[in-house]
Amino acid sequence: MKIAMASDHAGFELKGEIKAWLEKEGHEVIDFGTDSKESCDLSDYVYPASLAVAKGEADRGIFVDGVGYGSALIANRIYGLTAAVCQDPFCAKLARQHTDSNVLCIGGKIIGSGIALEIVDVWMHTDPITDVDKYVRRVKKVQAISEKHLKKLSEI
Repeated sequence: MKIAMASDHAGFELKGEIKAWLEKEGHEVIDFGTDSKESCDLSDYVYPASLAVAKGEADRGIFVDGVGYGSALIANRIYGLTAAVCQDPFCAKLARQHTDSNVLCIGGKIIGSGIALEIVDVWMHTDPITDVDKYVRRVKKVQAISEKHLKKLSEI
C-alpha cells in the first residue's frame, strides 16, 4: 500500500518511527515532510499529503502533529478524505470499521512510539464493516454531506 505521511516539528520524530515500521511491513511511504524539529506550519505538509490521498496518488495518509487535531482539521477539508484522530488501538479499529477512514492522525505529544505503532498496526490491518446496514448507511450520509458542501478536486 502507498502511504502519504506528513508532520510538523512536534510530530517529526514519531513520524520517522512510523515511517520505518511501515516500510519494514512492505508499504511504500511518500514523505511530505517536515524534515526537522525546527518550528514550522503544519498545513505546509499536511495539505499536499492530503491532496495526494484525494487524487489517488496514495492509498491512505498518516499524519503526526502535537495532538492530532490540527492534521485532522486540515485533511477533513479535502473532498474524499475521512481523517480520524486516534489515541489508542480501540479507536483506530473503530475509525476503520465504522467510518472507513483513509487518514490517521496521531498526536506526538500525547502518545509514545509504542502505542503509536500499535495504533498504526491496528488501523492498517482493519477493514471497514460493509455488511452491516447501519455502518454503511452512516458512511453514505457523511459522503452525502461532502457531496453537498465540498468541491471535488476536478471542480477546482
